[in-house]
Amino acid sequence: MIAVIQRVSESAVKIDNEVRGSIGSGLMVLLGIEDADFQEDIDWLSRKIIHLRVFADEQGVMNRSVLEVDGDILLISQFTLHASTKKGNRPSYIKAAKPDFAIPMYEEFIKALESELGKSIQTGEFGADMKVSLVNDGPVTIVIDSKNRV
Repeated sequence: MIAVIQRVSESAVKIDNEVRGSIGSGLMVLLGIEDADFQEDIDWLSRKIIHLRVFADEQGVMNRSVLEVDGDILLISQFTLHASTKKGNRPSYIKAAKPDFAIPMYEEFIKALESELGKSIQTGEFGADMKVSLVNDGPVTIVIDSKNRV
């Protein structure tokens, strides 16, 4: 799994011109799933995101997690995170999981984030044409691949 995590002051996702999910201060997470992902990737990555210290403490140092600041999360599925650009100019998405595998993994990831955070999160819709807006706070953007843990 690959996650692009952005600290935001606000973020929203629209589908067919209607807001599907929106948050204020928190994290907007783009998630790419591949066939090689397992429950351990979900567990490890969801814990990592929830406890990632990217929010300022009293001294202005990034030392607090989304959990500690009572922030929110907007999760968006994004298969293009697994694009291969090694050959030619047209990306290949062969590593991205097909919907029959990816949708249940995405749903499990939502449950894991909600369990770790202790509250519901906002989401887009898997496979939908989504318009995502955000105000990146910082800017702070972190990329984490669950296959690169060491």
